[in-house]
Amino acid sequence: MNERKVIAFFPEAAYGPALNSVGIAQACEALGHKAVFLTDPGMSGVYAAYGFEEHQVNMSEPMPAEAMARYWSDFVNGHIPNFRKSPIDQLDNYVKECWAAIVETAKWAQKDLPAILERVKPDLICVDNVILFPAIKQYGKPWVRIISCSENEVADADIPPYLSGMSIDDKAGHARFRAKFAEVIAPIHADFNQFLARCGEPAYPLGSFFEESPYMNLLLYPDPVKFQRRKPLPAEHFHYLQGCVRNDKAYEIPEFRANQDKPLLYVSFGSLGSGDVELLQRLITSIGRLPYRALFNVGEHLDDYPELPDNVLIANWYPQPSVISQVDAVIHHGGNNSFTECLYFGKPAIVMPYVWDGHDNAMRAQESGHGFRLDRYDWSEQELAEKLALCINDSAMRQRLQATGAYMRAHPGPAAAARVLDGVLQHG
Repeated sequence: MNERKVIAFFPEAAYGPALNSVGIAQACEALGHKAVFLTDPGMSGVYAAYGFEEHQVNMSEPMPAEAMARYWSDFVNGHIPNFRKSPIDQLDNYVKECWAAIVETAKWAQKDLPAILERVKPDLICVDNVILFPAIKQYGKPWVRIISCSENEVADADIPPYLSGMSIDDKAGHARFRAKFAEVIAPIHADFNQFLARCGEPAYPLGSFFEESPYMNLLLYPDPVKFQRRKPLPAEHFHYLQGCVRNDKAYEIPEFRANQDKPLLYVSFGSLGSGDVELLQRLITSIGRLPYRALFNVGEHLDDYPELPDNVLIANWYPQPSVISQVDAVIHHGGNNSFTECLYFGKPAIVMPYVWDGHDNAMRAQESGHGFRLDRYDWSEQELAEKLALCINDSAMRQRLQATGAYMRAHPGPAAAARVLDGVLQHG
């Protein structure tokens, strides 16, 4: 590194992208650069807790801090009935409403971003989101797109469409999904293109809300599970980070009242998915009858579980990488952090997706032989028991996961990202 530069990170207002960016920012500071965060007010304090400077960008109409912090949680909880639907049947409800809200965030951000960028004066901007913020593209400094969702967010004719959760071999299904997505999203996309025109940007093709950065695009997917594309992504503009697992605080596994010598499970549906209390209670009851111990992340809903089996413990939060590194198997929702952390530590997973790219990661875990996809609601205790037994005892899967984990740990994502960003700063 030749001189200290300012790198601004602008992650989506969700803990997965936020904490990925924190890990990369820490690695950038280890190289001598200064990292700052542009943040939705609802995530205010998350980055400051790690020692980073924060600059708030309004992504919606200003509201009290408590209401802002709950916005996306309330949004997801309001859609719990739609989680029972297939990915294609979620297009005209959850997905449609989600994209409409995301477009509004881009419009609101455009009001604040130009002045904030002039004040911060970053030398490089890293955006982890699914939509273009014109002010960042127009600022006049290099910008990098971080893709912390499923790899198929960058489309290709030979891989399943983003959000579909379809098998790579279901070509007819791919076509149906693309057609319905285009139909549902058309009015929202037209509104977005009008916004782009007002900002002096060219229109995007139907269905596209972002573009490749001409400088660099960072994908979190690791090589052992990435898709075989018809058109491979060029290395000069795309870099696979082999996951981006951060170091988190240490965690000591507590004592259980039962099954202390049995395999340990970790169950988490993320900060937003914890609102599905009925499903989590059903899993707690089922695992309570099985020969395991289990740690459950139940978010803010601790009081909804007054009675627990002796082999189950709950908390509102865990330092997830530290926990996953110590367990025998994981049940999760398919969020990209959970997906890549299981791979990084070589842990088998049962993925029970509910929305967004969780569907894609669930199918990818199963088709690549690193875990199992299980319908979120249509399962029996016997089926759950059988899948867990395979996670613990399938030697071929265990060997595959050990090889994948070793590969990822030999190529740590945050350090690689920092080196790539340093190269962009030096050479453009």
